[in-house]
Amino acid sequence: MNSTEDLDYPQVILQYNSGFLVSKVMFTACELGVFDLLLESGEPLSSDAIAARLGTSTTGMERLLDACVGLKLLAVELTQEGALYRNTEISNIYLTKSSPKSQYHIMMYYSNTVYLCWHYLADAVREGRNQYERAFGILSKDPFGAMYRSEEEMLKFMAGQNSVWSICGRDVLAAFDLSPFRQICDLGGGGGALARECVSLYPNSMVTIYDLPKVVQVAKEQFVPPEEHRIAFREGDFFNDSIPEAELYILSKILHDWDDDKCRQLLAKVCKACKPGGGVLLVESLLNEDKSGPLETQLYSMNMLVQTEGKERTAAEYSKLLEAAGFREVQVKRTGKLYDAVLGSK
Repeated sequence: MNSTEDLDYPQVILQYNSGFLVSKVMFTACELGVFDLLLESGEPLSSDAIAARLGTSTTGMERLLDACVGLKLLAVELTQEGALYRNTEISNIYLTKSSPKSQYHIMMYYSNTVYLCWHYLADAVREGRNQYERAFGILSKDPFGAMYRSEEEMLKFMAGQNSVWSICGRDVLAAFDLSPFRQICDLGGGGGALARECVSLYPNSMVTIYDLPKVVQVAKEQFVPPEEHRIAFREGDFFNDSIPEAELYILSKILHDWDDDKCRQLLAKVCKACKPGGGVLLVESLLNEDKSGPLETQLYSMNMLVQTEGKERTAAEYSKLLEAAGFREVQVKRTGKLYDAVLGSK
């Protein structure tokens, strides 16, 4: 940035200017089923064929497909019959619904919920609070009341979070050797993807997912098969109800939803319930100590402003919260991916 070339022609500024257009092209192709169709067809298809199968206009679909080629989400082959489109390998893995590593659900959540909240980013910065009231007409005192405003919206959120753990879950759980912990409680464990990853990585462990009653009900019905006997459920609100005793508590993407006072309150409660010799694993996206990056985490922190009461933090800030609650020997492991791991011992 600020090289002579950048100052003569602001390439990077123009890229930033178009950033939301890039996101919406990818979201729209996912939503319309472009990548799913091309995977299922098993062969390249013309824009006319894709438009006909998906019930769209031919002119709109052709432009969408060409934009996806520009983003390297699709590849095109020019033949005598015309242009034929196919998925690139990365799209087959991450943008099709049937893939185990599919990011489809988190993208739909971003497209239909996060995107609408970000329309009011300037208001969030001015006021220092989330924007659910403006975006959806919902009072913003309880961010999860807004996030879970309907069963459909709650299902989208839970499926989106599950898709994140399909690509990041193993890394954060393997950052430390958690095999000594047999009795684990996943606080706010949602759809159970991290719990399932945990019992896969540590087969001698038992994980209890603790979440709100309506979340637990959906997790049982939609996400965690009844034959998975190493995962149990407990209903409750971790701020207002008792939490079960355990050797290890996992708080994945929990503390970043709340301000420091709420975090201290919750961690003190966890420390009190934790068995001696146990611990707590925080899974969060860590800011650099000088808050100069990573960019993804800085953007997540803006999203916390727009959607929640919380923020992203540095490793030192999380360590301070843990120590204030009574945990010691705090260790930090950066995974090199979206989420990192912080382990505190009792």
